[in-house]
Amino acid sequence: MKISLRNSAGVCAALALSGCDLAPRYEAPHFVVPENWTGQAPFAQATPADAQLPTDWWHLFGDPVLDGLEARAIDQNADLQAAAERFVQARALVMRARADLLPHVGLAFGASDNKQSADALFRYKGATTQTDEFYGGLVSWEPDLWSEIRNQVRMSKYAAQQKAAEFAGARLSLEAEVASDYIALRGYDAQDAIYRQSIAYYQKAVDMTRTQLENQAAPRLDLARAENRLYVAQAAELDVRAQREVAEHAIAVLTNTAPESFHIDPAQNFSLRQLEVPTGVPSELLQRRPDIAAAERVMAQANRSIGVARAAFYPHISLHADGGFHANGFDLAKLANSAWSYGATASMPIFEGGLRRAALQYSWAAYRETRDDYRSTVLAGFREVEDEQSRMHLFREEDMRLKAAVHTAMDMQDMTMTLYKGGLSNYLDSIVAQEAALDARIAEVQVAVRSVQASVGLIRALGGGWNDKVLPSPDDTMTFDVFQYDHLHHPEPAGGISSVSPQKFENLVTGEQGVSAVR
Repeated sequence: MKISLRNSAGVCAALALSGCDLAPRYEAPHFVVPENWTGQAPFAQATPADAQLPTDWWHLFGDPVLDGLEARAIDQNADLQAAAERFVQARALVMRARADLLPHVGLAFGASDNKQSADALFRYKGATTQTDEFYGGLVSWEPDLWSEIRNQVRMSKYAAQQKAAEFAGARLSLEAEVASDYIALRGYDAQDAIYRQSIAYYQKAVDMTRTQLENQAAPRLDLARAENRLYVAQAAELDVRAQREVAEHAIAVLTNTAPESFHIDPAQNFSLRQLEVPTGVPSELLQRRPDIAAAERVMAQANRSIGVARAAFYPHISLHADGGFHANGFDLAKLANSAWSYGATASMPIFEGGLRRAALQYSWAAYRETRDDYRSTVLAGFREVEDEQSRMHLFREEDMRLKAAVHTAMDMQDMTMTLYKGGLSNYLDSIVAQEAALDARIAEVQVAVRSVQASVGLIRALGGGWNDKVLPSPDDTMTFDVFQYDHLHHPEPAGGISSVSPQKFENLVTGEQGVSAVR
């Protein structure tokens, strides 16, 4: 069969443009997941519109102070901004890898004036001075026959998607940390209020006991017991205040504010309500968690690296051409002064002591490692959801029983004090009742705080309303055109992360501005 030169050129051009992809066919692993969660947390029956958590889930608490803190943290947190910059850097690496697919064109020009010594050996007879001028161009291109460059570009695109998912994970972690710290701070406020109420009660008990002692109606031991309870409560109240200040400092750092200029006004009680969190079905977790999406993109990169390693076994061809004008005067633009060169080079390693085989085996092992990491990440996600569901259920049950314990302890405290005033009981009974009332009230607040924090943990474990559909597509990771030269001196900031696809990516970098909570 005869093949014409024109057909041969067409076949070669098509092969150069399409390439031969040596990477294995990639498919994300499929896991057999349960149909339902086994956690015991009570969940409301959600309508289809409410089955998905909103991305601004903290508004469900109905606390304007928390809304303001979340808005400030998302806008100003330094760690989150650094995560955004890592995504922008990854997008730049996509464009750098893509540049190798295109021909590289350059220009060169220069001029010199040279003088030889009159006594120079082998000097040409004539003038001792000479001028030299040239200008020309250079073009080089490597046809990507084995898709080595294309696979490197795809790896860079997947890496940019991975950084986008990691940015979403960093934002979710920040949101959850702010909410958890704020809940803890409000818990300290409630405990401090309880201690101050108890201290006032104990102070009255001390005054009453001192009066009875002066009237010889009580022994001095009763006064010592009453003063002891007062001093212990005062010390415990100081410890709670210290913990509150530490929590406030942590929130200040999360919102990118110096702790000494940051303050949240205290509240008198713990009013944050329990949330009914829609969990959906377990299979949706694979699309909801940013860390799972990031692990999957790492696996996709490792798959493409196998194709890069395989391409090293095949010949590499590069084309080059250069030309211009060269003369020893300023009259360059003449055909006689033109110079040009073009050619092609092909290289293929023959023996390198197993270097390429070692690289290929390494890429296969690295790919299998990413599959194991992905499986581990998925299992960890399921465990976290189940853990937080169990915590929510048990803490709510515990809180209900502690509320009943508080009611009975307060009654016991009032009754024993009444009996002591009437001389029908000793002060030791009152001390026991006071300790029981204070301990029950503090424990109830602590468990209420842990219960609400568990709902935040469940939201975080479920992905906080995130979905992998908001990730930029591989083509969306390319940031500029090859002929674009603006923003060279003032590049776009990391906030430009949303410019990839405003409809898809807006909820990753923007949030509603809540009411400012601090002064």
